[in-house]
This record gives sequence, C-alpha cells and structure tokens, in this order.
Amino acid sequence: MNEKNNIGALFDRIAYSYDKLNHLLSFNIDKRWRRIAVKQLVPCQNLLDVAIGTADLAIEMVKQGKAQLVTGIDLSTEMMKIGAKKVEKAHLQEQISFTEGSALALPYPDGHFDAVTCAYGVRNFSDLNQGLREMRRVLKPGGQLMILEFSYPKNKIIVWFYDLYFSHILPKIGKWLSHDKTAYDYLNRSVKNFIWGEEMAERLRAAGFSGVHYRSLSMGITTVYEGTRV
Repeated sequence: MNEKNNIGALFDRIAYSYDKLNHLLSFNIDKRWRRIAVKQLVPCQNLLDVAIGTADLAIEMVKQGKAQLVTGIDLSTEMMKIGAKKVEKAHLQEQISFTEGSALALPYPDGHFDAVTCAYGVRNFSDLNQGLREMRRVLKPGGQLMILEFSYPKNKIIVWFYDLYFSHILPKIGKWLSHDKTAYDYLNRSVKNFIWGEEMAERLRAAGFSGVHYRSLSMGITTVYEGTRV
C-alpha cells in the first residue's frame, strides 16, 4: 500500500487533532483498551514503545509501574511533539524519551530491551513481517512483546454497525475536525485491510515469538496480542 511509505507525513498532518478525535470517535473506550493491555505486562526495567505517537501508552505503562524506562520511536515528529508535552505535564521526562525512526530498521542493538510494545501502529507498517522481526531482534531472550491493534468483530449484527460507523460516519467526522481530506479514509482502509486474530498470531510465530496468545476486547473491535522472544 503506497500510502504506508509516507505514513509519517500523514500523521504529522493530523497530529494536533489526533487525540481529540481518537477519544471522541471511540467514545473514550480507547483509554480503557490501553489500561487493560498494560495490566497484562510483566514489570520490567527497559522497554521500547514502537509507534509511540502522542505517548498515551507509554505514560500508562510508567504510571502502572510496568516499565522504569520507556524509549519511544515514531516516524511522525509532530505526534511526538505532542507526546513530549504530555510527558512533561506528567513529570515523566526522566522515564520516557522519544526518537524519530522507522520500525522497519530500529536503531538499537540486538537484545537491548526487556519488552517491546506497539499500540495501533503495526497495521501501518509497509512491511509487517520486517517490523515484527525487528521487534524480536531488539528484545532480550525471554523478553515480552505486546501489540494492541484494531480487529474485526465476529457477530454479524455488530459487523454491520461497525462497517457503517467505520466506513461512513468516522471518515466524515475525521475530515471535519482534522481538516484533512485523505487521512481518515486511509485509517478506515488500514483497519479493514489488515489481518487479525489467528492470522496475526501466525505472523508473530513466524517472526520468532513463542507462547503467542491474544485477547479480543469490546466484542472484537480491538485485540491484544502477546508473545515472548525465543
């Protein structure tokens, strides 16, 4: 998907409306999803948050005592600027840091982190398999991976409403509030065209993770995936 090659620029354009839209369009359920996902992490010292964005997940992990140090990486400098302000407001500058860079070529040595996380970022990778391999590479043996990503509900009635909302209502509201004509069309397609459930779990196993399991939240709208580096 060609749009994914310019994903940093896309998120730069909508950065200043991103948080407001996320909370509005998810009816604030996205905050609960993050809290649930973070609770499943084993506390560690040194954690990498891939696609850190505006740092909601990173802040939640530190507040829950799941990581002493969080290194965040993202292609969008504008998203990270907002994240840095939130980190400063929470007085967590000593524990959360930001780096501009690609998930497909992480600028860290092998086996450097105790854990790696990614919330709503993997579907934007231009090469999912490469991104997963990179996350495994920088993990210590036995290190934990946690991914939070959108998925598709199985209930046919829920799917009908989900498609109506995601395909027609969300893009229109997103365009109106963000003043961007293309970003929320892309975000809609990125969810509909992405893999989830067992197919995603198989990708994680193929990338070298063991003990892979997943948990659906909110009737399958989002899914938490976990695995361990072999």
